[in-house]
Amino acid sequence: MGLAIELISYLFISIGSILILIGSIGLLRLPDVFSRIHAVGMIDTAGIGFIIFGLLIYTGFSNSSIKLIILGVILFFTSPISGHAVAISAKQNDVKPILKKAIIENSEIKND
Repeated sequence: MGLAIELISYLFISIGSILILIGSIGLLRLPDVFSRIHAVGMIDTAGIGFIIFGLLIYTGFSNSSIKLIILGVILFFTSPISGHAVAISAKQNDVKPILKKAIIENSEIKND
């Protein structure tokens, strides 16, 4: 039974680590602050959630699990709030998103 618990907890910790790695790659690769907020916003919270859940399974019910639950609740609320604060700050400082210009022809549709 101990081996199964360890394997399941390692699986959740690995999934969380992979999600955070994907969010970090998005943070480095995307061009502007708004795209970066979008890439990191949900991935970060989900990745940390998986890691905390894996640690909860590993530790069982103890003082450490109560601390992990409190930490998870705090991170669940502060991560989206910090992303929102960065977006508001960027908007107040007139940061414009980098957009690809679409090619739109201003011609009338011809009926044959």
